[in-house]
Amino acid sequence: MKLFESDKTLAFLDIGPLSKGHALVIPKYHGAKLADIPDDQLSEVLPTLKKLVNATGATDYNILQNNGTIAHQQVHHIPKPNESEGLGITWPSQTGDMEKLKALCQDIRSKM
Repeated sequence: MKLFESDKTLAFLDIGPLSKGHALVIPKYHGAKLADIPDDQLSEVLPTLKKLVNATGATDYNILQNNGTIAHQQVHHIPKPNESEGLGITWPSQTGDMEKLKALCQDIRSKM
């Protein structure tokens, strides 16, 4: 569910959330990895993240950006040379309740 959209940026709730308010903020410019996206197309990402933090009231949160399969990137759009080096994460996602996600989306969007 869409939280925010502009010409350059899209923010939406994750449909397999790890926690309440789990959202993705992405540039609309198609690049396989962060280094493939021009700087001017990334200019709204951080301000949008800050708006989401304020809208959700989160005081403790993670901001994560994955590049490449072994770096846990699932949609292929800091180098991780192999599976044993670099950041290792587990991702215990759950199936999202669509009605609860819709209500949460409306609440967050109203505060942005």
